Amino acid sequence: MTNSTGRRVTANLSLTLDGRYNGPGGPGDFAAFAPYVTSEVARNHMNRIWESATTALLGRLNAEGFMGYWPSVAEDDNADPRDRGYAKWLVNTEKVVLSTTLTEAPWERTRVVNAPAADVVTELKATGEGDILVNSSASIIKPLLAADLLDRLYLMIFPEIAGGGQRLFDDGLPASKWRLTHQQTGELGEIAMVYDRAR
Repeated sequence: MTNSTGRRVTANLSLTLDGRYNGPGGPGDFAAFAPYVTSEVARNHMNRIWESATTALLGRLNAEGFMGYWPSVAEDDNADPRDRGYAKWLVNTEKVVLSTTLTEAPWERTRVVNAPAADVVTELKATGEGDILVNSSASIIKPLLAADLLDRLYLMIFPEIAGGGQRLFDDGLPASKWRLTHQQTGELGEIAMVYDRAR
């Protein structure tokens, strides 16, 4: 699918060594992630994901969690400047939330869409400029991987094996090749990587 605007579709997600984006305790189990998310490498990586993005694409659960947390960080003079930068971007940028249950958006600069992720992305790519960032929402990243609509992956790999939980890369995805364009390793063994889709 080509488009005239040239907007990239990017996605960020943190994974354990065994490829999980949450632990065996379910969607809210981030015990294996907690030691790493405030590391220098993780904070620098978070800064990287939004720099060229003008639209945040979120699932409902993530939207509720993010919008419950980040707006206060945007106002906090004592917060890490990188956290504040991301928080301000998230509050002020265009947000599209995919949901089958929400009828109206409880946040500013947000619209709720009940449609398949691939259709929403194809529509977003047709207008505007800047990257479309799928912000930590595996429920959206997975169908976009299946449709080969992602142009860039921002991955944080944490040096722990969760032993259970949900995996990002399910069997049956179309084969694809990726080019490593950035890599940084932290003191705790966490690795930030940026992969661009080689088409």
